[in-house]
Amino acid sequence: MQTGRVIVITGAAGGMGSLFVDRFLANGDAVVATDIASDALEVLNPGAGTKLVTVAGDISKDADCQRVADAARDIAGRVDVLVNCAGYFPITPFEEMTSDEWRRVVDVNLTGHFLMTRAMLPLMKGRNWGRIINIGSASVFEGVPGQAPYVAAKAGLVGLSRCLAREFGGYGITVNVMTPGLTVTPPVRDGFPPDMLAKARDTRALKRDEQPGDLVGAVFFLASPAADFITGQIINVDGGNHMH
Repeated sequence: MQTGRVIVITGAAGGMGSLFVDRFLANGDAVVATDIASDALEVLNPGAGTKLVTVAGDISKDADCQRVADAARDIAGRVDVLVNCAGYFPITPFEEMTSDEWRRVVDVNLTGHFLMTRAMLPLMKGRNWGRIINIGSASVFEGVPGQAPYVAAKAGLVGLSRCLAREFGGYGITVNVMTPGLTVTPPVRDGFPPDMLAKARDTRALKRDEQPGDLVGAVFFLASPAADFITGQIINVDGGNHMH
């Protein structure tokens, strides 16, 4: 297993992202963690010491993405793995959705991934190696009422990832999408109707809630040498709700 890599993780203070941070730190990697929630970033893995660098910022802003790239460059002059995990998923009926809300959801879930990836690519291309792991959503396989901009953005992320896989494969850079099902992170637990969680449990082959910890193994695998010849793919992790 590779160790000592430089990992950049967006949405790093959230229920999924914080576990990704912990897993890579446990492997001996250095992590640059970014999130818009600056208070949560400050208490992220307090025992990590100099292996963890935090950068508060908004991934939908060019300047903030560049600050993250600069922080990674300061560590070792490179980025080995980028995990685009930041997400924003309000529930709003389509006819009640404002243009500003639509734009904000797409900005975070699609445009932000483009901006962060563009900022990191020079730090991968220079050494002909890199791993980009985009956190999508299994909602793209079925559509979810009240989440049109989120599902549209996540579907766009699949297309973006496949284009990047083609465009940068010659530099040894792989680009894949991991699609979780409805995962019981704090925002989901606190903000989603209980019947949505119950429906997700009932339709899965594995009859339980999906937890953030269920996603760590797939992300770590895609960042590992075992996944060297996998690119442009969707790795679906939803307990068997959707089977491909």
